[in-house]
This record gives sequence, structure tokens and C-alpha cells, in this order.
Amino acid sequence: MSDVLEFADVTVTRGQSTLLDSVDWEIEEGQRWVVLGPNGAGKTTLLQLASARMHPTSGVAGVLGEVLGAVDVFELRPRIGLASSAIAERLPAHERVIDVVVTASYGIVGRWRESYDRLDLGRARDLLDALGAGHLAQRTYGTLSEGERKRVQIARALMTDPELMLLDEPAAGLDLGGREDLLARLGALAEDLEAPALVLVTHHVEEIPPGFTDVLLLREGRVVAAGPLEITLTEANLEKTFGLPLVLEQHGRRYSARARDEVAADAG
Repeated sequence: MSDVLEFADVTVTRGQSTLLDSVDWEIEEGQRWVVLGPNGAGKTTLLQLASARMHPTSGVAGVLGEVLGAVDVFELRPRIGLASSAIAERLPAHERVIDVVVTASYGIVGRWRESYDRLDLGRARDLLDALGAGHLAQRTYGTLSEGERKRVQIARALMTDPELMLLDEPAAGLDLGGREDLLARLGALAEDLEAPALVLVTHHVEEIPPGFTDVLLLREGRVVAAGPLEITLTEANLEKTFGLPLVLEQHGRRYSARARDEVAADAG
């Protein structure tokens, strides 16, 4: 089994709906994956499996050398860093940023009676500094901008020194400046040899940070293509994934995509 993640013929159904359909996917240590697909493709479900917050209906889902269904997920989850909107909504608006980050050490949301030593607080400050948010440490979380909150959420997800880091649409809702600042910091994280394996979910190729190595393309719960970014992220694969003719362009280590001119003209 892969050291990080291995899904074999994984299917997830809810009622009459199939959210994931016979998915095979493997992540090795040191890889940095992007998961791309339209709304309803199964990206969030995939991340819930990878974060040990959901079990497959059928197939085998291996995470960090353990098999879901045969492991105590409460022991597994601290080994996985997760930054998602679901967790962000639970963070107390009145709490100081430094406490939002450091409470991840206990896997809790909201400071209570637990105590933290100097090393915990030092690590929280170092992570905030690395993400350009060190000056926010004493601010209350609810006063932050969306871009500032995203950086704090990522620092929190890194607090336990995870073996697998999952980022669910980290650039969603950011303006151009906020997005570019965050992607540059995620690119630096991706190129850090000490960083955990990374998985970033997005709808947009423009939000793929530099340094990411592989891509998984999903449509209607099925894998369209998966593999190294430079050979798998193609116009043909994107067109199958999003269901329309597209132009894909590469700008140095970044990408952009748009509808072909004739499609845009017809739509007009």
C-alpha cells in the first residue's frame, strides 16, 4: 500500500446518487496533487475520504498506511491537515488568531481549559510568520479579511506537522491580490522538501500553485485522467472534464483556460 494514500475501486453512494464511481488513485510521499473538476464532480467527497471523515460504500480506501473501516479514525485524523470551509465555519470569531492555530494541537475548535507550552506557541507563531500572517497573531479571528482567514486556516492545518495536507478550494472568495499572494505561499510550501504530501482541490487551472506535480481530473464521480501535471493537464482532458471546448495556455509555471472563441461567440 502507498505510504500516503491508495484508493482501489472506491465507490460512494448516498441513496440513489453515486458520488464517486470506481475511483483508483494513489499518492506517494513528496507528491503535490491538484484535484480539478466542475461542481458535482465528487471533489469534496474525495477529500472527505482522504481526511478519514467518510468511509467508502465499496472498494478499499487506504490513508497513511491504514485502511478505512479497520482503523480508529480519531487516531488517524491528527496525522492529516485539513483546511476547508466546513472547518472554517466552526472557528470562533471572538478567539485570538494565535489560539485558533494552537488549538489544532488538541484537535479541538475553541480554547477551553487545556494548556499549551512554549514550543506549541512558538510553532504556531512560526507557521503564521511563514504564511505572512504573523502580525495577526493577537487579532480576533472575526476581524480578519477573507484572505487573512485563509492563511490562518492553513497555518492551523499545519500545526500538528501532518503527513498529508488537504486544501479544499483555498483561493475561493479571494480577490486577485489575495489569490496571488496565497498561491505564491502555497508554491513555496510545495517546494519545501520537509512539507507533507499535498492535495489541493479547485475548479480553476489558474489556481494551481507552482511546484505542484500531479493532477486528478474528475467528472460525475469518475476519474477522467490522473498523472503528472505536465502530461495530464491537456486541452483534451480538460474538455472531457468540463464538457466544453477549451483553450489551455501555460504561462511559465502557471496555467489559464478559457472557452474557445467559437463557443464564446455562440453563447453571445
